[in-house]
Amino acid sequence: MEKEVGAATIRDGEAVLGIEYGSTRIKAVLIDRAHRVLAIGTHDWENSLENGYWTYPQSELDAGIAAAYASLKEDCRARYGVAPRRLAALGVSAMMHGYLAFDADGRLLVPFRTWRNTTTGRAARALSEAFSFHVPERWSVSHVYQAILDHEEHVPNIAHLTTLAGYAHYRLTGEWALSVGDASGMFPIDSARLAYDERMLETFAGLAEREGVAWSLPDLLPRVLPAGEVAGRLTEEGARFLDPTGELEAGCPVCPPEGDAGTGMIATNSVAPRTGNVSAGTSVFSMVVLERPLADATRPEVDLVTTPAGDPVAMVHCNNCTSDLNDLISVLREYGRLMGASDDDVYRRLFELALEGDADAGGLVSVPFVSGETVMGVDTGVPLQLRAPGTHPTLANLMRSALMSCFAALACGNEALAEEGVGIDRLYAHGGVFKTPVVAQRLLAAALRAPVTVMDTASEGGAWGQAVAAAFMLREDRGEDLARYLDREVFGQVGSSTIAPDEADVAGFATYLDRFRRAMAAELAAEGGLGTASGVEA
Repeated sequence: MEKEVGAATIRDGEAVLGIEYGSTRIKAVLIDRAHRVLAIGTHDWENSLENGYWTYPQSELDAGIAAAYASLKEDCRARYGVAPRRLAALGVSAMMHGYLAFDADGRLLVPFRTWRNTTTGRAARALSEAFSFHVPERWSVSHVYQAILDHEEHVPNIAHLTTLAGYAHYRLTGEWALSVGDASGMFPIDSARLAYDERMLETFAGLAEREGVAWSLPDLLPRVLPAGEVAGRLTEEGARFLDPTGELEAGCPVCPPEGDAGTGMIATNSVAPRTGNVSAGTSVFSMVVLERPLADATRPEVDLVTTPAGDPVAMVHCNNCTSDLNDLISVLREYGRLMGASDDDVYRRLFELALEGDADAGGLVSVPFVSGETVMGVDTGVPLQLRAPGTHPTLANLMRSALMSCFAALACGNEALAEEGVGIDRLYAHGGVFKTPVVAQRLLAAALRAPVTVMDTASEGGAWGQAVAAAFMLREDRGEDLARYLDREVFGQVGSSTIAPDEADVAGFATYLDRFRRAMAAELAAEGGLGTASGVEA
């Protein structure tokens, strides 16, 4: 099978597939060996709060990836008249962290608990103290230790722990494996050995033994692989899992399953020391590749993870970014329809209007916490819109406040990196919020007080990044590292735009950030008033 349209060509056995489970969309991207996008498929989904946990049903984990691949096949047929039967390689990535526990037969013991859950505070604090290392609430080890402390019935039956990407990889290949980048969000990694930290594993064993746990954590965790290694091959069962029609053939190599942070680093060419990126979506996080260890590994604002190649990374992760913004725009769109207006370009028009607002959003402040926000000391989260007495809100200021709030908690967390003297030569941004040119990019530059670059490939996101990771696995020079491969093979001809911080924007964001911090008193009061167990949002 071969079909060509312009410069793009689909040849059987040569196209590379990347799939990523995002928070609101599962995306599949097919690329050629020059890393050009051939076709795209998507499937929208949404988490739900069930029995106190943010989750996605296992049926949706399974059906969603097949739906995204079916959408990609439709796009292939629309563009070229054919769909691939054989792939050169594939890789799957997903939201990091969370809790997926299986028994010895591969059965899920409790519903998937996503990174969004903040129910593991007791465990995270105890582990951080025992390890002398900051362990975030969303990490898999926090989830399993909290389940131990709560004496959950399923704990004695756990035989495998993994992430969402690791689960999909298991269904595709039958292998329990992870990229070192994704594994670093399960349990602390020793970057020198590209393995789980032995000292901390021993410490955990002592804690678990006190609680009467019989299994050993190393036996439960997936094996760790760096980018470029083969982590398994697509089985017949895996091919049917991905493509129930039976058209896709088994046998292609599959790269190590990666987390969305790792694919973001690849998609923005930010895997070398002193490079960084910001990924903005349902959550927002910054990643800076370190040239030296942090002086204080216990800082609660900073998570120490790794690149897909295993190099140490300082991560500032915030659970909330665009969800509240999207809800606001949905309300404004509903009003527009009521008044007979068109939906065309609503995001672009509202985003651009934000730049007409005051630099500090005119006395307004938005707290976009749909869920808990550890960086700001918030357990559950209640979205709020506040304004100072005597201010007169405008639509421009309302939009500017909503957009600035997407990066406010991130700006607070990144102050810890500045205190550590972490150096950054390049800072790239990607995510849907940057699809409208300039606006979010300019406000992020003001928030972090650094030039921000958006590449022409940024909108393709993590699915494209994981397709590139799968292509890297096929490189001819097996000694070539990931950073050099990206520089030489992928990003040499990619266009980009860079925006430096504007002095007025920086001053306005500083004023806004002070207001945002003071709004935490109202946030905590509202959270307590509505109750933390019900998951009520305001």
